[in-house]
Amino acid sequence: MKALYYDGTLSIREVPEPSPAPGEALIRVLIAGICNTDLEIIRGYMGFQGILGHEFVGIVEKAANPYLLGKRVVGEINCPCGNCRFCRMEMPGHCPERSVLGISGRPGAFAEYLCLPEANLHLVPDSVSDDAASFTEPLAAAFRIIDQLSPSSEDQIIVLGDGKLAQLITQTMWLHSKHTVCLGKHDWKLSLLRDLGISTQHFGTYQGDMADVVIEATGRPEGLNHALRLIRPEGTIILKTTCHDNSSFDAARAVVNEIRIQGSRCGPFRPALEALALGTVEVHPLITEVFSLEEGLQAFERAARPETMKILLQL
Repeated sequence: MKALYYDGTLSIREVPEPSPAPGEALIRVLIAGICNTDLEIIRGYMGFQGILGHEFVGIVEKAANPYLLGKRVVGEINCPCGNCRFCRMEMPGHCPERSVLGISGRPGAFAEYLCLPEANLHLVPDSVSDDAASFTEPLAAAFRIIDQLSPSSEDQIIVLGDGKLAQLITQTMWLHSKHTVCLGKHDWKLSLLRDLGISTQHFGTYQGDMADVVIEATGRPEGLNHALRLIRPEGTIILKTTCHDNSSFDAARAVVNEIRIQGSRCGPFRPALEALALGTVEVHPLITEVFSLEEGLQAFERAARPETMKILLQL
C-alpha cells in the first residue's frame, strides 16, 4: 500500500499492508487530517519515525466483530496494554506501555490502511460527512476540557490562539459559557468565529477582565506566560500546546496568585460525534484544501504555511 512515511525526511512509499493483531480491526482510510502535532513530529517532537497521522475516518475491512464490518468509523488513538496500574485505574490514556496512532509505536493514518483495537472504534453517524468526521479526534480533545473543568455559564473564559485546535476549543467552550472570547493574531482566522457569533479580540490589544479560565492553545512555548498574565488569582489555566521547543514560565506569578495549571490532551469521542451530528460545532469553514495521498509532500508544505487552517488528505 501507499503511505506517507517519515524517517528524518517525508516521502511517499510502498509499504506492506498491516495485519490486525487479535482484537484489532483493519480500516481502509477515507480521509485523514494534518494537525500541528504532525508538523511538530517532523521537527523532532516525540522522536517518532514511521507513518504519520492520527485524525481519520475510514471503513472497517476486517474485524472479529461482524457488526463492525463495512461500517464507517473514527478511532481513539491511544492503545493501552490493559494490565498496568493506570489501565486498572481506568486511565488508559496514561498507560506507560501504550502505543499512539501515528505518534508513538504505531503506524498512523496517512496510508491506505491502518489497524486499531476494535474497542477504540466509534461508528460515525450517517448525517456526518467524511470531511467533518475527520475532525472527531481534535474536537474530542476540546471536549476533554469540559470533563476537567465542568465550566459554568458565568465563567469568563479566554482561549489563547486562533489556529485549528483553538477554533474547536472556542466553539466548544462557547456552548457552555457565552462569556468566552478568543484572542488571536490573525483577523481572517478570528473572523471565522465572529461569523458564528463568538467574541474575538486581537491578542495585542486585549483590555478585558482577567479570566476565570484561560485555555492556552497557541502552539508556542511562550503561550503559558501569556496565559499567566490573563488569569485571575486562583483561576485555572488549561494547557493544550505540545511543541518540540522547551518552554519556561513565571513560576513566581503562578505561586503568588495560586494558579491551577492543568494539562489536557485526548478526550471523549461520543460528545464530539454528537456535536458534529447536531451541527453545534461547525468545522467546514476550517478546511483550507484537500490533497490526495500522492500529494502528501505538498500537503505538508501547505499545512505549515501561516495562511492555512486544516489540510486534509483524501485517499
